[in-house]
Amino acid sequence: MTANKTAPPRVKEAYQKEVVPRLMKERNYKSVMGVPRLLKVVVNMGVGEATQNIKLLDTAMEDLGRITGQKPAMRRSRKSIAAFKLRAGMPIAATVTLRGDRMYEFLDRLFNVALPRVRDFRGVATNAFDGRGNYTLGLKDQIIFPEIDYAKVEKLRGMNVTFVTSARSDEESKTLLAYLGMPFRNQ
Repeated sequence: MTANKTAPPRVKEAYQKEVVPRLMKERNYKSVMGVPRLLKVVVNMGVGEATQNIKLLDTAMEDLGRITGQKPAMRRSRKSIAAFKLRAGMPIAATVTLRGDRMYEFLDRLFNVALPRVRDFRGVATNAFDGRGNYTLGLKDQIIFPEIDYAKVEKLRGMNVTFVTSARSDEESKTLLAYLGMPFRNQ
């Protein structure tokens, strides 16, 4: 009985072989365990129009599942908001939390394939850190991912991609993400 082992994702391999030693040298970490690492990537897609037509949420979930390679979870509203015709418990968003190899594979596709396909792309903003070492990237549409068939898209939908790190500061997190391949804007 032989196990079918696949090679680890490129970004994970680069993190282990290049980024960790480089950060240990630059930041004088005493242990490999002290080096910041990426804990998870959360991809959210809000579908406010789902209050009128629930099928829009189904197509959004399908697109998000195709992009991430994992089945998204449906999110429901917590409160009722009369101005938006929203009732508590109505489905309004889809979310996926990626960890492990799937997370690193998504990062590889995002950094090397999807982001360069954005029109007039000059890099991602450096001011989207939350003060605790996490970074949130807003994408305007889902068609930048090659998994999405442009001809079948009914409506362009944006999404938020949040990178949760174990870094203690925004500076450490920015360094980690830059070494992993995040194309930050030159300022």
